[in-house]
Amino acid sequence: MANVAVIGSQWGDEGKGKIVDWLSERADVVVRFQGGHNAGHTLVIDGTSYKLSLLPSGIARENKLSVIGNGVVVDPYALASEIERLQKQGLKVSPETLKIAENATLILSLHRELDGLREDSSTGTKIGTTKRGIGPAYEDKVGRRSIRLMDLASLDTLRDKIDRLLSHHNPLRRGLGVTEITVEDIYKELEDIAPKILPYMDAVWRLLDEKRKNGARLLFEGAQGALLDIDHGTYPFVTSSNTIAGQAACGSGLGPDAIGYVLGITKAYTTRVGEGPFPAEQKNKIGQFLGERGHEFGTVTGRKRRCGWFDAVLVRQTAKISGITGIALTKLDVLDGLDELKICVAYELDGKRIDYLPASEGAQARVKPIYETLEGWKDTTVGARSWNDLPAQAVKYVRHIEELIETPVALLSTSPERDDTILVQDPFRD
Repeated sequence: MANVAVIGSQWGDEGKGKIVDWLSERADVVVRFQGGHNAGHTLVIDGTSYKLSLLPSGIARENKLSVIGNGVVVDPYALASEIERLQKQGLKVSPETLKIAENATLILSLHRELDGLREDSSTGTKIGTTKRGIGPAYEDKVGRRSIRLMDLASLDTLRDKIDRLLSHHNPLRRGLGVTEITVEDIYKELEDIAPKILPYMDAVWRLLDEKRKNGARLLFEGAQGALLDIDHGTYPFVTSSNTIAGQAACGSGLGPDAIGYVLGITKAYTTRVGEGPFPAEQKNKIGQFLGERGHEFGTVTGRKRRCGWFDAVLVRQTAKISGITGIALTKLDVLDGLDELKICVAYELDGKRIDYLPASEGAQARVKPIYETLEGWKDTTVGARSWNDLPAQAVKYVRHIEELIETPVALLSTSPERDDTILVQDPFRD
């Protein structure tokens, strides 16, 4: 059996919730390996909806172990609130079902405040962050001054670590014209939350190694999408972590050989939230149609998503960078009823045709899409559970996407319902 890493192959919001839910039922351990509570998806199990931001999707299922890896930045108050909310819904969230890496970086109130100050500033580049402190927390991690979960277990040494952190943040706050923070402010913040979070702490790398040796199926659950990767995405309009499949190993404490299959969740059209380049964006009736039919609003922020045609150039590129084995194509049903469909197959950059998205911010802003046009279909794809249930033109559309992105379709989703899925290739099998 192969362990599976699930990532988004576009700018996030590809419909990972349903697919991860479907896979988590068959996994033994579900691991979050990057991001924070800026992610979000909704699971519907036995008619009940569970909204998750930080917790792995396995938390909504019995007899599953959920793990938050070292690659995740954890807001302890947001986590405690999410746990309490799910417990009120009847879920059993306990130190037996949830483990958090002892070396996970914490998001503090000063991170949230700094994130908001920067994003709301009238100067500088607006990234379109969720203002939840994700970026500043990762900055402190790389700057070797962050407070980590294990630090809450040694309150006698915590003040010195906070002082080191504030030696960086208070000069920033002075420059931004806001009040400085005292060591005691942060100490009190962490002292109060420590008893609620520490029981979940564990040496996650060792735990996962033991589970793997004992034959457990591991599902690595990514957040956001590959085009938001800090290295390989549309920089600087990206998130602050690596969102590609390689991070599944680094962000959980396992070697890369632990990942046997990479599933790229891929929407049958393209969306993105926030600022940044979007070559195939449709600021017209088509974009409005896709947004309304696809209910394109962010789970966490509620922000309206920008919509456009499927961009095969981008997905082919992310498939290669992430080593995607197969894709799960979602929201095909949103395209039902369109007379024609377009697929971006290449770009024009300064008069030349290219088959990739360049890394330069300026070049990304200048690329123009080159489209192929396909005939649409009038019959519905909603609820299809086999290829025979799909209109002929829908099958042609899917097969052409496979050719263009040089990656096979492993799963095809035809509605938000879990069972409305066409299984072509089982990711959990080698």
